[in-house]
Amino acid sequence: MGGGSVPLRLLLLLGAAGSATPWDLRALRCSFSAACECDFRPDVRGLECDLALNLVGQHFVRQLVVKGVREFLQNHDPIKPLVMSFHGWTGTGKTYVSSMLVRYLFRDGVRSPYVHQFSPIVHFPHAEQIEQYKENLKSWIQGNLTNCGRSVFLFDEMDKMHPGLIDVIIPFLGPSWVVYGTNYRKAIFIFISNGGGEQINRMALDLWYAHKDREEISLQDLVSAVSEAVFENPNNGFWKSGIIEEHLIDLLVPFLPLKQHHVKQCVVNELTQQGLTVQQDIIQAVADSIPYFPDEERVFSSTGCKTVASRVTFFS
Repeated sequence: MGGGSVPLRLLLLLGAAGSATPWDLRALRCSFSAACECDFRPDVRGLECDLALNLVGQHFVRQLVVKGVREFLQNHDPIKPLVMSFHGWTGTGKTYVSSMLVRYLFRDGVRSPYVHQFSPIVHFPHAEQIEQYKENLKSWIQGNLTNCGRSVFLFDEMDKMHPGLIDVIIPFLGPSWVVYGTNYRKAIFIFISNGGGEQINRMALDLWYAHKDREEISLQDLVSAVSEAVFENPNNGFWKSGIIEEHLIDLLVPFLPLKQHHVKQCVVNELTQQGLTVQQDIIQAVADSIPYFPDEERVFSSTGCKTVASRVTFFS
């Protein structure tokens, strides 16, 4: 090929670009380089500060997420995508943390075209269509990774996912190349699940009965218990999953149940966010109105801080 010639693929792409939309042009720019960052604007220090100030009662989460994300981003040529799985009872902060993380990774946060969210209830409702869902999911991920290798994929309510469906994305989670011309190994996958929450709550409660604090719980014991629970549950999306068998999850992040003083912290945060005066009577009223378990001892919040915002509005 002579020095003045242009590769055929480039000519085809340039020809198509003449009538391209802004979205298409962004994808076009990304197609030329595996290093394309799209609107990726990571601020790990900001994430760390926000978690320290606003995430209540989750020391493991702060440590694991910040350390994992920082180390992943410092590696300019990772061997595989970052895969995290958030587990815990409702209202303990799983969705809150995933949304915060995205906000500190992309300029447009959850509105970024490179952040993709999946819900089994919305996107995969019918068990009899699982084979079609597998094809759709694989195609969707591959297409979006081709647009931008710095994509984030959020899979909500994994405990409600049809077993076997999620394994279709295994090729995207490991160290092999499956997307030609795209460094898909810079992507981040986050699974969110209530699965394992009962085991986490039971371990925390056992410590309380032993007159020990929940912060004394062993991270390794939590990870082992959660992994076993979701892998052996035939109603869980991770049931007998190769993602767990092949150890493709880099960080399994447990969210601990919250005690009443944690709930009160959530109330203070919510009052401040709403621009309301922080009053002790409102804090106590909201905290007292929330159900706790066990029924008699009332040690941990049954709903975490999930209903705090609506209760603050009611009592204010």
